[in-house]
Order: sequence, then C-alpha cells, then structure tokens
Amino acid sequence: MFRTSKIYLVALSLALSAFLSAAAVAQTTPAPAAGGNKIGIVNIQDAIVNTNEGKKEFEALQQRFGPRNNELKTQNDEVEKLKTQLQAQQEKLSEEARSAQVKNISDKQKVLQRSAEDFQAEVQAAEQDVVNRLGQKMIAVLEKYANANGFAVVLDVSNPQTPVLWAAKTTNLTKELVDAYNVDFPSAAPSAAGPAATKPAASATKPAGATTPKKP
Repeated sequence: MFRTSKIYLVALSLALSAFLSAAAVAQTTPAPAAGGNKIGIVNIQDAIVNTNEGKKEFEALQQRFGPRNNELKTQNDEVEKLKTQLQAQQEKLSEEARSAQVKNISDKQKVLQRSAEDFQAEVQAAEQDVVNRLGQKMIAVLEKYANANGFAVVLDVSNPQTPVLWAAKTTNLTKELVDAYNVDFPSAAPSAAGPAATKPAASATKPAGATTPKKP
C-alpha cells in the first residue's frame, strides 16, 4: 500500500537527487586559488536545506502541503480500517455483501492511489524549484569559498556511492558553506517556534545517483 506519511520526505529526496544529477552532466571543476592544494568534502544536500533561506523555503512547503498530506493519511487510515473490518466479518457476510465491501475498498484504494501520486508529483515539482534556485547559489558560494581558502578539490559526500571511504572531520566544509551562504544571501532565520525544516531522507539514507552539481 502506498504510505502517504512518507510522501513528503521521498519527494524532497527525489528533488535533491534530480538537481544534483542534472547539474553533473556538464560539470566543471572550479579553478583553485594560486597555491591551493587542500581537499575538502561537503554534504551539498544538507548545506542547501540548512541555510536560513532553505529552512524558510521548506517550512513554507510544509505549511502549503501539510493539510493535503494529512487528508491522504486520513483516507489511507479509512481504507485500512475497512480492510480490518472485512477480515473480521467476512465469515458472517453473504457472498453478495462480501463482494460489495471488497469493491468498495478497491474503489477507495484506487482513488487514494491516484490522489497520492498526483500529490507526490506536485510536491516534487515545488521542491525541485526550490532546490534549483538555492542550489545554483550554493554552488557559487562553494566556488568562492574554495578559491578563497586554497582548496584544489571539494568532493560531495551526499551520494552513498561516493568513492570517499574516510575523511577527517576538519575537511568537512558543510557548516562553513551554510554560514557563507547566509552571509552572501541574507535571510532571517526561521522562528524557533515554527515547524522544523524538513530535511531530505538523504540525511539518514542518502539517495543514490546524487553527484556534485556544476557551478552556475
């Protein structure tokens, strides 16, 4: 059964993966600053969603799509309840009554599936727009930071298939990029009382296929 409670996280993960994969098609390596020879790593997905602007954008999406997600969850719970009732009562039902209930459940399940698929596509499109806008600015920040701090190579470790097997914590530039982004593109931090910014499933289980985006 399609789990509507996971729609939001799955869609956001797909949006981030799509941006990173598409950007890698024409990827070029930024020219390092004179004498630059350091190597760094960054989780570009975490960097994007943890900027002040990113948190505000994704909180706005949560507020926009949250009610519909709750509606889908309610519909899903209703279908599951009907299944449970049918299983408990089917021995007492006539063949005609049982068939009618089976058809009712099937019809509701089809409507739910279509609604969930439409919802996921809409969420993914909205998130893709946010990721594209913020991602291009983040890459500009990355290039500026790398050149200014003597980095010859910065590797993205968002992808679980990354060849990076180990890296010292001091080489992780994710927080530095978030801070630099907030300076270059000021945006008020979200209210601490507001909803927490949704992070992609990649934060725990990173999506396959994500690669380092190109510079704008």
